[in-house]
Amino acid sequence: RLRSLGEKLGKNIRSQGFLTVRENCKTMSLRARANVRLPPEVNRVLYVRNLPFKITAEEMYDIFGKYGPIRQIRVGKTGDTRGTAFVVYEDIYDAKNAVDHLSGFNVCNRYLIVLYYQQAKLSKKMDTKKKREEIDRMKEKHNIDDEEEEEADSKKK
Repeated sequence: RLRSLGEKLGKNIRSQGFLTVRENCKTMSLRARANVRLPPEVNRVLYVRNLPFKITAEEMYDIFGKYGPIRQIRVGKTGDTRGTAFVVYEDIYDAKNAVDHLSGFNVCNRYLIVLYYQQAKLSKKMDTKKKREEIDRMKEKHNIDDEEEEEADSKKK
């Protein structure tokens, strides 16, 4: 009965061009967000490290879902990616809020490391790894050992 009375009052207030308290807070929050300038590294995709190996996607949704709607969560399953995950939020401000609140959060006696995903850094690491592999292949092809390389460097000096 109280709810229907509140709904009637809300319709009356809206019909006169006023906003309800909840709508007013929501619009104020959106205006405040519009005025905030975020650092360039902030984005909707988070990279989470130091997760318990047995964590499930549902538990991840429980932890990260408190900060806003989530588009996707990918939990690492292979040996290289165990203990890591990617969390994609619908809104960049929700992602920022999650980073601010969940960095250092204790889950099963492990402190989470929550970072913004940065494609440029990852691709740079991959490029370095590929170059190292190419150098190793060339050394093997031309029968060059690391000792021979060090000798050649010392003769140049």
